[in-house]
Amino acid sequence: MSNLKPEVSNSDHVQGNDAATITIVEFGDYQCPFCGDAHPIIKEIEDTFGDQIKFVFRNFPLQESHQFAFSAAAAAEAAALQDKFWEMHDALYENQYRLDENLFEELAETVGLDMEKFQQDFTSEAVKEKVDNDFESGVRSGVNGTPSFYVNGTKFDGDAAALHQMLKESTE
Repeated sequence: MSNLKPEVSNSDHVQGNDAATITIVEFGDYQCPFCGDAHPIIKEIEDTFGDQIKFVFRNFPLQESHQFAFSAAAAAEAAALQDKFWEMHDALYENQYRLDENLFEELAETVGLDMEKFQQDFTSEAVKEKVDNDFESGVRSGVNGTPSFYVNGTKFDGDAAALHQMLKESTE
């Protein structure tokens, strides 16, 4: 079994209950159609299981196949520096069908970011490093495609729908 490396820490983007018994980590790519399909299912999982889960997202941009994946991850990380990671995360998936270089600033305005700071952060070394570190953690954890899910540190073999089903069965 592949295990998550490194473990979830305060450098991660976390949604949900810190004391939750179930931690789900997704390695995702904002341009990946399968991640786009998984997004509403993850939202449903969060709605259904509420305080029982903690959800973590790590960037795993597949740059060879997805031209805007790295930039999209950088946009999300730049938004994170203004405490708007999840707003940007959701906006990127909701607008995935029109992902291109011009979309990032539009979404930054939509989620209410300071545009000057966003533009600086978007191309900063710190943001690039955060995306690279996430990607590296995916490589070390055995991620070979997106989305990849880890439940309580162990790789889950299945898509978001299968994950939803497994959670239903384990919490009944």
